[in-house]
Amino acid sequence: MTNKKVSKYSLYRKNKQNCFMFILILFCFLSGCGTAEDSYHRAIPNLPDPVQEPTSGETSFELDGYTVTLDYKYTYDIDALVVETHTYNDSDIAGKLVPRDIALAWGKIAEYNDRIDFHWSQSNRWYFWRTDSYEETDAVGGRNAITSQSSNNHLIAADDKIGDNIQKIKTGDHIRIQGYLVNLSANKPDGTNFWWNSSTSRTDCELIYVTSLEWLD
Repeated sequence: MTNKKVSKYSLYRKNKQNCFMFILILFCFLSGCGTAEDSYHRAIPNLPDPVQEPTSGETSFELDGYTVTLDYKYTYDIDALVVETHTYNDSDIAGKLVPRDIALAWGKIAEYNDRIDFHWSQSNRWYFWRTDSYEETDAVGGRNAITSQSSNNHLIAADDKIGDNIQKIKTGDHIRIQGYLVNLSANKPDGTNFWWNSSTSRTDCELIYVTSLEWLD
């Protein structure tokens, strides 16, 4: 067996390379964390209120043994900031129709999302918010302003491509959704039925049949 001497220069060079790699990895990690935080607290000014117009019509399709009918109540167009998302893995008809809910904000709420420490969350088909103090909300008009300039949205995809894109939505995205606010009824031949109606006033959750979805930046 041959003994191999390692010079001090070689050790110095190896340690320097290891140190450089450690710093690089640490920088990437910290940068990644910063990006996630910035996305979560992203703010966008001048986002308008959603636009809805009365309409009529319906669409029907078969799903999981149900005949599903969507009754169009309003056309709907919303340009908003995504403040939270939640995926539901339920195997029932609701989970198959709406596998993902998206919480959106606009107006002062979207504009101040980086200045007010909103804690957004979603569960059981609802969305929730809280702040460390109610005084923080004075800048946007108080609690009523938050509930009127943010909403939880149940998204029904009009086709597979839109369904795939819904799965790609993430917190901090600036998106535009167009489609219909709908009332949903689903029936099976054995008499089993299911229904789900949309809010039309932003005071509850919107059920949206999404015909167009785009990222604005």
